[in-house]
Amino acid sequence: MFAYLVRRLFAVIVMLLVVTLVTFLIFFTIPKLTGADPAAMYVGKQADPATIEGIRQKLGLSDPVLVQFWHFVSGLFTGRDYTGGGTTDHCPAPCFGYSFRTEQPVWPILTDRLPPTLSLAGGACVVWLVLGVSAGVVSALKRGTKIDRAAMTTALAGVSLPIYFTALLLLALFKFQLGWTTAEYVPLTEDPAGWFNGMILPWVALAFLFAAMYARLTRATMMEVLGEDYIRTARAKGLTERAVIGKHAMRSTMTPIATILGMDLGALVGSAILTESAFNLPGLGQAAVTAINNKDLPVILGVVLIAASAVVLANLVVDLLYAVIDPRVRLS
Repeated sequence: MFAYLVRRLFAVIVMLLVVTLVTFLIFFTIPKLTGADPAAMYVGKQADPATIEGIRQKLGLSDPVLVQFWHFVSGLFTGRDYTGGGTTDHCPAPCFGYSFRTEQPVWPILTDRLPPTLSLAGGACVVWLVLGVSAGVVSALKRGTKIDRAAMTTALAGVSLPIYFTALLLLALFKFQLGWTTAEYVPLTEDPAGWFNGMILPWVALAFLFAAMYARLTRATMMEVLGEDYIRTARAKGLTERAVIGKHAMRSTMTPIATILGMDLGALVGSAILTESAFNLPGLGQAAVTAINNKDLPVILGVVLIAASAVVLANLVVDLLYAVIDPRVRLS
């Protein structure tokens, strides 16, 4: 187990370095090929050539690309000093650089936006797992009945309806018509009840899409598992149906669920743009949209790296959970 963990952590580090390099090259090399100047983007269109050259020297944009990449990676761990124009600015670790628009370190900008995104992703994940897996199991056990058809019809609607349509429908009904919720983000540490009240509609809107997919996957997997020999053996031994489903069938069913959960939950940290936009949540999704509109390359790079790290780390956790979920899996 320990050797497997060491190998996987090494693979995670290598993967993150590759993602960082590719992302860095995309955001800081391709603009030059298209004629854009990151230094000019930093100071604005009205700056004179001397000011632009000073910024270029201060940010190290005149250095070779690999040298710039080394400075960027080392800055993530040790911080970085930007010297130019007679002044020195220190960017503390982890240093993702300075925003082209606000001229502030990128990391504090991202950490301020991270709590709403984590609240959205974590809460929606709990909702869609409970609803989706439960609906899938019930449909598999009641295959061919009205309950099965109703659950799968609802799942098909959840997959088919765009998330912004679901979000607007929930807002129109529960916020503006009934007034049951504020649908506004409140930090959890300031007001837990207000946080829950403001996040319930975003959770439901996002969970409706994912719960539908998880219900269909759970149903298909459960039906396949119920036909296995060890399930028939468990029933032949006289185990109750509750024990057969809960202790045997569910553990095998959860393996593919855990696999896609790692991908979905990790990707959700950096891709909840539509949901955050619909409910005006000040998360990473909105930060990414604003940065793209403003051509703020360091902020975009930071969001991409956080999203990539979330996906890689979520899949590492899922790999380690396989042995817990399914006793047939051995990590070596």
